[in-house]
Amino acid sequence: MLSRRSLLLAAFGVIAAPAVLAREPAPSLMLADVYRQGMSLHDYWVSEKYDGVRGYWDGRQLWTRGGERVVAPAWFTAPLPKQPLDGELWAGRGRFEHASSTVRSQTPNDIAWHEMRFMVFDMPAQRGDFTTRLAALRKLLPITDAPWVVPVPQQRATTHEELQTLLDKTVKMGGEGLMLHRGSSSYSAERNSDLLKVKPYDDAEARVIEHVPGKGKHSARMGALVVETPEGKRFKLGTGFTDAEREHPPAIGSWVTYRYNGTTAKGLPRFARFMRVREG
Repeated sequence: MLSRRSLLLAAFGVIAAPAVLAREPAPSLMLADVYRQGMSLHDYWVSEKYDGVRGYWDGRQLWTRGGERVVAPAWFTAPLPKQPLDGELWAGRGRFEHASSTVRSQTPNDIAWHEMRFMVFDMPAQRGDFTTRLAALRKLLPITDAPWVVPVPQQRATTHEELQTLLDKTVKMGGEGLMLHRGSSSYSAERNSDLLKVKPYDDAEARVIEHVPGKGKHSARMGALVVETPEGKRFKLGTGFTDAEREHPPAIGSWVTYRYNGTTAKGLPRFARFMRVREG
């Protein structure tokens, strides 16, 4: 229902503009490629992959991967150092929805933010390779008065078999997967093998091009999405949605993450299913 002020504005031909999230150019972040069996694990560090929202601290303000300003309570960010940090805003295993809704809210919920952690895994402006940056991070964190700012535990990767054992253990405990950082790598804002994700399934991102109307039990709501990969390949995503997501599907132009099991001869994903709208 429109407020009295909105009705008066409309009567005089003035349309109130909707609230817009503060947005800056997307931060230049290091992006992960996918680990495949047979890749050398020499010189890699391994850590858990946290299922939250990518968070970039520029020394003054928190941002999402896409350049949206994160409105966190002052107490959450006040202890952070005056230098850039790259990490994940995380609410715990299996709690992505809580993390997402908390980070997206432009009116910070103090109770919700008390359940959040900033899991820091890199220092983009720190000189040196990842092993050097990791040493500096371990000196900087943790902060005694800010237990919600956590340095991500890292250990040296060894063999593929041990990596798979660690992956199985992590997933059984509710984790999403693992990350591999090459020790000798610089912090480069691109996607390459210096940073790898290790998961029990493949996933990728695609842009929403079209909403396909549903049929049968899904009549009068969305049946599938037509999406386009960064390489320009289009296909349908028709599974993995909740009823609420079909009632209010991801917006045209938004980016979504999907799971799949390998690719076809044409390079299209097999058994693709929707996971979530990409944050930021």
